[in-house]
Amino acid sequence: MSNEIDRIRLEIESGKTSIGIELGSTRIKTVMIGEDNSPIATGDYTWENSYVDEVWTYSLEDIWKGIQGSYRDMADQVFSKYGAVVRTTGSIGFSAMMHGYLVFDRNGKLLTPFRTWRNTITGRASEELTELFNYPIPQRWCVAHLYQAILNGESHVPEIDFMTTLSGYVHWMLTGRRVIGIGDASGIFPIDSAVKDYHEKLLGKFGKLTEKYNYSWKLKSILPEVLVAGEKAGELTKEGAKLLDPLGYLESGIPLCPPEGDAGTGMVATNSIAVRTGNISAGTSIFAMIVLEKELSRAYSEIDLVTTPVGDLVAMAHSNNGSSDYDAWIRLFDEALKEFGMEVSKTKLYETLFGMALKGDPDCGGLLSYGYISGEHITHFEEGRPLFVRSPESSFNLANFMRVNLFTALGALRTGLDILFEQENVKVDEIKGHGGLFKTKGVGQKIVAAATHTPISVMETAGEGGAWGIALLAAYMKNKNENETLTSFLNNRVFAGKACTVVEPDPVDAEGFNTFFKRYKQGLAIERAAVENID
Repeated sequence: MSNEIDRIRLEIESGKTSIGIELGSTRIKTVMIGEDNSPIATGDYTWENSYVDEVWTYSLEDIWKGIQGSYRDMADQVFSKYGAVVRTTGSIGFSAMMHGYLVFDRNGKLLTPFRTWRNTITGRASEELTELFNYPIPQRWCVAHLYQAILNGESHVPEIDFMTTLSGYVHWMLTGRRVIGIGDASGIFPIDSAVKDYHEKLLGKFGKLTEKYNYSWKLKSILPEVLVAGEKAGELTKEGAKLLDPLGYLESGIPLCPPEGDAGTGMVATNSIAVRTGNISAGTSIFAMIVLEKELSRAYSEIDLVTTPVGDLVAMAHSNNGSSDYDAWIRLFDEALKEFGMEVSKTKLYETLFGMALKGDPDCGGLLSYGYISGEHITHFEEGRPLFVRSPESSFNLANFMRVNLFTALGALRTGLDILFEQENVKVDEIKGHGGLFKTKGVGQKIVAAATHTPISVMETAGEGGAWGIALLAAYMKNKNENETLTSFLNNRVFAGKACTVVEPDPVDAEGFNTFFKRYKQGLAIERAAVENID
């Protein structure tokens, strides 16, 4: 053991590691990996978005407090485990939740509070741009937020000098470079996979659409430069090093890989960037990514078209609402237990209650719920109202209650996947799962397999998530051999020999989900009434 610790300490002190930091919806995670690409230290910072003036947002102060806290947690763990101070590393990468709206003036001043992916306030812009481009422009996309701000006549628009994503903003502050990874760029504006850049024809259409406003800027001039995985995206400046590590130990000059979105890092972390592979990320939001063999026949408002970190086309079914509502119910159960003087660990609580879901009736006993904390674009809701519904004849017990909460978290996702699998005949050989839903062994896999009618695999590394994914992209940039593709790097140097468990769809569970899903679609009128009648 001592020899292993000494070996890792030497890697750390000689800068042969890579660091990845991802800003998720509820957690900022930092991962340091060694030469073998396995994690050797991690750090965490818990945070939450705020609903201010009818906008879901995070403040810039909270962003940097969270990044610094997560990084320091990792660095402290390195010192505790290996007796090493983190002064340098071979490469760094940053990732964050995709989409949203961050715009700055020529002095670098934020012009309006960060509007996150969770907002559903750009309906008119989304519809008009989708029709104009004949290309799906979801409400979450940066260009939808920009055009909606134009339609709203917002005073900040003429002052815009730079528009980017959260990962692009962090990277800019640390390196001075206005760049973005192609996967994250595909949530800003449509990408032309043939040239690995923004779609020039569609940029022209946007220019004609907005020329009557006589802005001093053109859209492409305010967008970050697009880079693909493996390209160098700048170096950590002295100011950036101090911003990341206020204690002053970290040195400048460390190379950074292109900043990426959480969709791209999820694909990397699950080794699902090849054609006919897919992954499902199940956390605060739930989304499925399927790498396409060919383009879809037409634009669907329910489906995003994004790219892998190397620029290949991906269909994305993205549900805004995932774990938030069932997390709230589990907190309620925890509160009840404490009133009885009982302390149950969070892990035990989730394992027990998730396990109950497998004991429920296949169709949840007639129960129905919607975990719509916010709007849900796939089912065409701009606002949400969490609700639970049952009839007098429903089988109302804990097992069915937990089962319906897990089933409904996949309802909107299933709506999008039905478009891909049934209308577009998209083929996928296997879907890999990662995120909180899959932490309880076997439960998430079994439920998702039933919902998607597809084998679901979970790798032993799935718990490392997107922070590990962006660390791998940083390592690929630094350590790749000449002409080594990202697919080869992942297959041969990262995932070779890694254990994986596969769960096939259970026919009884799959039929049960189908029955539930009919109820889910019929009950959307109840959700609509709740939105219209409950403030």
